[in-house]
Amino acid sequence: MNKTQCLIVICMLAAISVICTSCLPAEPQGSWVVYQGRQGPGKGKHIVFVTGDEEYRSEESMPQLARILAVHHGFTCTVLFAVNRQTGRIDPQTLDNIPGLEALEKADLMLLFTRFRELPDDQMKYIIDYTDSGGPILGLRTSTHAFRYEKHKDSPYAKYSFRDEKFKGGYGRQVLGETWVSHYGNHQKESTRGLVAEGMEHHPIVKGIEDIWGPSDVYAVTTLAGDSKPLILGQVLKGMNPHDKPNSERQLVPVAWTKTYTGSRGKTGRVFMTTMGHGGDLHNEGFRRLLVNACYWCLGMADRIPAKSKVDIVGRYDPNPIGVGGHKKGLKPSDHKL
Repeated sequence: MNKTQCLIVICMLAAISVICTSCLPAEPQGSWVVYQGRQGPGKGKHIVFVTGDEEYRSEESMPQLARILAVHHGFTCTVLFAVNRQTGRIDPQTLDNIPGLEALEKADLMLLFTRFRELPDDQMKYIIDYTDSGGPILGLRTSTHAFRYEKHKDSPYAKYSFRDEKFKGGYGRQVLGETWVSHYGNHQKESTRGLVAEGMEHHPIVKGIEDIWGPSDVYAVTTLAGDSKPLILGQVLKGMNPHDKPNSERQLVPVAWTKTYTGSRGKTGRVFMTTMGHGGDLHNEGFRRLLVNACYWCLGMADRIPAKSKVDIVGRYDPNPIGVGGHKKGLKPSDHKL
């Protein structure tokens, strides 16, 4: 190759480099983690996890759930995190930044576990566009109060705040079935036994489930919105161990239900919501199976739910204790890769 040919090749490579660089996303791909689906019924389906809560360690529990779904069931799972813009580290106390939400444009299911987020309009748009498209949604714990707009009340998305008066109860109540009310069980002192609601024993989501328990305290609910149907009732236990006795002064309260939501585009999607979701809940096999089965149901794959879904922990799962500010410091999303 002569000098002229070498120069031409170098120029072509430089041009290709410029083109490829211009196609890169605004946020580095290191701001989220993707688990490619292996073999299983979920092969070809994409679940996007939107996490960001300061208290219950969703930044640790949801990557574990995503691994279970990818490794044992074949779903490809993208996990998004609240990320500090300056450090690039996972920071649940950063309320206004969840990079990678454009992944929702090609999602088959959105799994939401956020608390009091106030996302900029260009990020929130992806969540609401997905919701209005009629895509299925699975919500956990603090997603009843997923959003709270205080600094930007003029945002077109401020109505999704958890106590909005016009859009009654905001995203939590309108989409998921309930907004934040209060703790019903004694927080950090009383745990939850999950009991299948009468008449729901043969629902596909409870298939193969023998026991549900978690250190979550039961959340209070009012009347569930829309066509919500209670699936799991929470029994308040008098302590933080699965063998503690029930608190006889507390009634059974729905802690998981199904419903539908029709967005502004007129399309209706399936919704599953549970107010459980303490980081310790995922240690319980029954709770893991509840979430895995719910993913199948949300996706219209109830007939493919195994007799007993495989929900073995993948890798290590050792979340920090719950509490605001108690997250593991300095972790990057890539630290959650398999």
